[in-house]
Amino acid sequence: MTDCPAFNPLAAHAHDHDAERRKWLQITAATAGVATVATAIPFVASFEPSARARAMGASVEANIADILPGQLKMVEWRGKPVWLMRRTPQMLADLPTLDSRLVDPHSKTMQQPGYARNEHRSIRPEVFVAVGICTHLGCSPNRVPADSMNPSVGSDWKGGFFCPCHGSTFDFAGRVFKNKPAPINLEVPRHKYLSDSQLLIGEDDLGAA
Repeated sequence: MTDCPAFNPLAAHAHDHDAERRKWLQITAATAGVATVATAIPFVASFEPSARARAMGASVEANIADILPGQLKMVEWRGKPVWLMRRTPQMLADLPTLDSRLVDPHSKTMQQPGYARNEHRSIRPEVFVAVGICTHLGCSPNRVPADSMNPSVGSDWKGGFFCPCHGSTFDFAGRVFKNKPAPINLEVPRHKYLSDSQLLIGEDDLGAA
């Protein structure tokens, strides 16, 4: 008959204690792992730019189908107002008659892409696209029509934009008049046509601005 080992209550207690200890260590490790993941998610997310930050640098699509001749529409791009105007035949005809009164009638200063370096400063003559911020101190000019009674623009005014902050005036191509605080023409942003009625502002065939 084989002798059975004698039961040792101290050994049994130690074994149970070790098992319990291993169990708690596993639970603690698992809990710590979950806590680490929970903490890491917002920390990693903090490296990604906010939706507004992404939008500030993104190109903007604009529909010009609803702009009637003579009307101006404004959209926001990079926190700036961008004017979209459908010029009338009379507005276009008046542009070359103003050259002698302008600082930079032929757009020598690089305030526009190469494809807008022309008399009307646009891809299509009738559609004008410009950043509506005065190049003097950053105010936003107002549109003043040709029949305006505003004494600040003069009696021979053919229509354009007037900056109420310091009196700078621009024609309907965004070209600045002489003897005004603004030193250069309004900025024409990079843009391209996605269709006859859809513009993409902030990007052209060369890429994003």
